[in-house]
Amino acid sequence: MRPTSVKTLLSIGCLILVTGCASVPMESADKNLKAKSFPTPDQGKSGLYVYRDSFVGKALKKDVYLDGNCVGETADKVFFYTQVDGDHTYQLSTESEFSPNDLKLDVNAGKNYFVRQFIKMGVFVGGAGLESVPEDEGKRVISKPDVNLAAMPGHCDHTSIKAAANAAAQK
Repeated sequence: MRPTSVKTLLSIGCLILVTGCASVPMESADKNLKAKSFPTPDQGKSGLYVYRDSFVGKALKKDVYLDGNCVGETADKVFFYTQVDGDHTYQLSTESEFSPNDLKLDVNAGKNYFVRQFIKMGVFVGGAGLESVPEDEGKRVISKPDVNLAAMPGHCDHTSIKAAANAAAQK
């Protein structure tokens, strides 16, 4: 094989790794449509949407925890929806390069809340962060046809993150 062919193949391989897509188990089309209707939560409950929509890190899957319990792994253009007890403070955690990144979220019964997970560059591997976003922004992103509902409970790979998330939730 000629040296230029090897360089071309290596370049294509690197491009695939950088721009590849991660996938996670998805819910049915019916459940996806129902979640995208943004229903009013049940009595005494709050709706919680956690989504990821960043171009950066498409090939990465990142765990998300709610009070130390696995919500699931995210991928690009994926969201989770669940109802949680209202009038409560929750700790959401996601994996980063060296330790989990946490977000405290105060919720009121009867409302929907939206949390965006984003990928950020790291020294060795991309990490993730979480931010609360306004309802209209969360609805705008989740309503896009290529953003879909992931199955819950999902699978989380990083038990060290779970231990750290549990410890943080106990504080």
